Amino acid sequence: MPWRETSPVEQRLEFVREYKTGLWTMTELAAQYEISRKTAYKWLARYEADGMDGLRDQSRRPDHSPQATDPELIAALLAQRRRHPRWGAKKLLGIAARREPDADWPSRSTVCRHLKANGFVQASSRRRAAVPGPRTPLPPITRANEVWTTDFKGEFRTGDGVYCYPLTLRDGFSRFVLRCDGLLNRTLAATQQRFARAFAEYGLPERIRSDNGLPFASPGLARLSTLSVWWIRLGILLERIALGHPEQNGSHEQFHRVLKAETTRPPAPNCAAQQQRFRRFVREYNEERPHEALANDPPATRYEASPRPFPRRVPPLEYPGHMEPRRVGACGTISWAGAPLFIATALAGEYVALEEVDDGIWTLHFATMALARYDERQRVLRPIHLAGKTGGRSASCAGSAPDVKNGKNSA
Repeated sequence: MPWRETSPVEQRLEFVREYKTGLWTMTELAAQYEISRKTAYKWLARYEADGMDGLRDQSRRPDHSPQATDPELIAALLAQRRRHPRWGAKKLLGIAARREPDADWPSRSTVCRHLKANGFVQASSRRRAAVPGPRTPLPPITRANEVWTTDFKGEFRTGDGVYCYPLTLRDGFSRFVLRCDGLLNRTLAATQQRFARAFAEYGLPERIRSDNGLPFASPGLARLSTLSVWWIRLGILLERIALGHPEQNGSHEQFHRVLKAETTRPPAPNCAAQQQRFRRFVREYNEERPHEALANDPPATRYEASPRPFPRRVPPLEYPGHMEPRRVGACGTISWAGAPLFIATALAGEYVALEEVDDGIWTLHFATMALARYDERQRVLRPIHLAGKTGGRSASCAGSAPDVKNGKNSA
């Protein structure tokens, strides 16, 4: 007799009842219900022990699994997730393994399963992937203090309605956060002061990578700004991302997303309280938070200060004897061949030098950078985008600027 006519529980109950009538032997009933005698005795024993409930299907999971994850380890990971709601399985395992390296921590997939089962993971809406445009590759970063990256994270209002402008500065190799300051404005004075503090504490980098916005750059020749001119005078090379390509500073952009999620949702009551949040976040980010690009080590384990000290005074400019030095006036011009030649307002008060490279063709230099070619017959400056050397390394100055003709900006 097949089991398919009624539910399995009803079949088993009918089998037990027929056996208890005493009209059939166990062998006859087992053959009639198409089960083995062992199974028949099993259902009879379950019914006598638990009644109707004993005839229901039971879990085949063993009472003890030697491969099962220790519940205490899972509880520790879930507790860590409660303290850091935006940390994924990799970061949770990274910091847990660092604190208790001898524990038998579960796999990433197991942690993901437990996070989902405990309501820590929510389905996110799918975003359309951006189609990348052409990009100019920047030099790779191979050691600490080779490149520092900087940017302003988008401004926002604190609880009292005052705008906060977070300025961030990181070491591109170790991802170590050097500064995270909530400024009240994006002025040159406030920005330069924070960079001076970073230079005094950590020394000078070889290059600074930034975008093309103020105060890091300006629309003029070589996109020089007063801040970038100061960097050059300190012996720091400029490295600017291409216009419209924030992905060239992708690691810094990703850091901003984390910073925003951890410290500004919701914002603090005022800028002072917001700065306290930034400080706590930076301390945790540098010293505790595992970083996947660093094999789950925190950035502080990969960073050491620069051996180049921050000078108390900006060193004077020195040009080779074959060059013709000129002082840039307050309006951004120099005197050449008895006539004013516009260079850049950001260079006001600085000395530039011209080097003749051909008949009537000169290269305009500022410190270690070659800024432009000057055709004295046509009185035209044509920007040089990648030029200059310091210690065998080229200065990078991405972006374009218009020709300068007849002492005026032709744009």
